[in-house]
Amino acid sequence: MSNDIRARFRIDRKDFSLDVDLALPGRGITALFGHSGSGKTTCLRAMAGLERAPGGHFAIGGEVWQDAASGLFVPTHRRALGMVFQEASLFPHLTVRGNIEFGQKRAASVPPAGGVPEIADLLGIGHLLERRPAELSGGERQRVAIARALLAAPRILLMDEPLAALDLKRKLEILPYLERLHRELAIPIIYVSHAPDEVARLADHLVLLDQGKVVASGALNAVLSRIDLPAAFADDAGVVIEATVAAHEADDLTRLEFTGGTIFVSRRPEAIGTVLRCRIHARDVSLALVPPQQSSILNCVSAVVSDLAPTDTPGHVLVRLDVVGEPLLARITRRSAERLDIRPGLALRAQIKAVALLA
Repeated sequence: MSNDIRARFRIDRKDFSLDVDLALPGRGITALFGHSGSGKTTCLRAMAGLERAPGGHFAIGGEVWQDAASGLFVPTHRRALGMVFQEASLFPHLTVRGNIEFGQKRAASVPPAGGVPEIADLLGIGHLLERRPAELSGGERQRVAIARALLAAPRILLMDEPLAALDLKRKLEILPYLERLHRELAIPIIYVSHAPDEVARLADHLVLLDQGKVVASGALNAVLSRIDLPAAFADDAGVVIEATVAAHEADDLTRLEFTGGTIFVSRRPEAIGTVLRCRIHARDVSLALVPPQQSSILNCVSAVVSDLAPTDTPGHVLVRLDVVGEPLLARITRRSAERLDIRPGLALRAQIKAVALLA
């Protein structure tokens, strides 16, 4: 059965309204992204049934949990969902094993094969099963909370800024496990965040919310590369590409290949053939009409200008480029755009000053 998601909610409050109509993929991670107060958490809570949305509709595949037209509303405790909040909220008197097993009590179907051992291994907490929550780090507690949610055998996992309460070290500790969930779980994950780097690292699909409305919804790069949304990402405007480790060079560089060509990064430990997710910020891309003959910038690819638009920074423009089908953004000054006569259809060279490896 398809797990494709339909979500239509309207919630009116005194000082805020949520009005969304979404069709989301039934696999992978969908990020709900926006500034504080944009409606991300309200939308997530409506999906969970914690917020009543008169006239709303929510369904996963053929399973409908809310449909105003027929008067149907399945309460939260009867929905086959897992939910993870900013705070792990573990039971202090139970061990890690006991906390995880608690999730099994509300399983609407057969728990995942392997039960606690397999879920614990997936999240790297097998060695912690007999400890109490007070003996765990913040990142470990959050992984226990995720394990508890998964043992409930959910059809969907809802995560409300699960890293927001963690310091940078703990975030970096838990992110690889979220990526592992992404690779190995068949269920969809709805992930609320206001952190662009988290979204770039984890998401497949991106929903951009502003003042309770959907500004954009689509595949991650399709939304990130839109130049009509610069205010949403501000200085973080940029794209995500997937590149394959092609070779480890003798001068401590690793050569990566992607659809648009070749890029070099500092030497990586991954084996040849490994696929890495990379972030390229618009601020780290410069443009030239001819291939530069003498430049310290190694990464230079052929591109064609798709479009350009002003940014919120006075005197700057955002240029959308096509690199053999891969979108790329460059933020340059208006003066440079005029001097180079940047216009749609212009063929040029894009110099990439920095590539951030995300995974």
